[in-house]
Amino acid sequence: MINNSSVNRWNRLENKSLDQQFINEIIYGLNCSPFESSVVLDTVYKVFGSYFESGSCLQPGQIRLSILSIDAKVSQSISKSKQITVTLTLNDDKEDLQIRKRYGVIGLRRHKIQRICQQAFDQGGLLTVEDLAYRIFNCGERTLCRDLQHFKDNDIFIALRSTVKDIGRSLSHRLQVIKLWAKGKQYSEISLSTCHSLAAIQNYVDKFKRTIALYKEGYNAHKISFLLRLSASLVEQYITLYDQLDFIEHRKDELHSFLKKSLSSDNQEVRQ
Repeated sequence: MINNSSVNRWNRLENKSLDQQFINEIIYGLNCSPFESSVVLDTVYKVFGSYFESGSCLQPGQIRLSILSIDAKVSQSISKSKQITVTLTLNDDKEDLQIRKRYGVIGLRRHKIQRICQQAFDQGGLLTVEDLAYRIFNCGERTLCRDLQHFKDNDIFIALRSTVKDIGRSLSHRLQVIKLWAKGKQYSEISLSTCHSLAAIQNYVDKFKRTIALYKEGYNAHKISFLLRLSASLVEQYITLYDQLDFIEHRKDELHSFLKKSLSSDNQEVRQ
């Protein structure tokens, strides 16, 4: 019996290649048929093949891989999706040897997962679990699922297609930032763990504080949503999170200070 899920997996992997990327550009850019696009590709190989073989700017330990673009739609098939070519550092002798000595094979693999997923994300692409298992590490998907669970348990964001493209991702990312902030993590640490800029981290925390300040003054979620220009869903998530979180002492003081200043400012405006 043929395992359809296995067949589909191999089809997906085969469709993520430099050739397929070029064919897609011809099909959708010049409105050519798949056959015409394949003929154009063959011609390019005949004319420029020797130049392709001699030209390389990769550093030792690096690979180039065709992967799905961040802009690729989830609902679209892999063969028709936008792809880009990224450069990934599979092995860094200076860095990886020390990681291996300190954390072992599992620690090194997890370190590499973080590095290459971030590199792909920075270049505008998103790797998948299948990419990691079948095209990069040549290991089982279960192994990677354990690694991803480790990252999740430690509030470390990994920029995979499954995490970036998930439904409600804008909410989950913001909530993750607030959770790390409440635990006392520095903004630089949160930025590294979540792949968000420092400016974005500061904005999330500020909006969270303002949401709670208005909530404490008796405003409902819809009113807060209007005043802060946030979705009502996000406001409700912030309020729920506030009631559930166990803030570290200095974050508790920081939030209390903000709420006190906010209340004082509102009272002054009322008097005026």
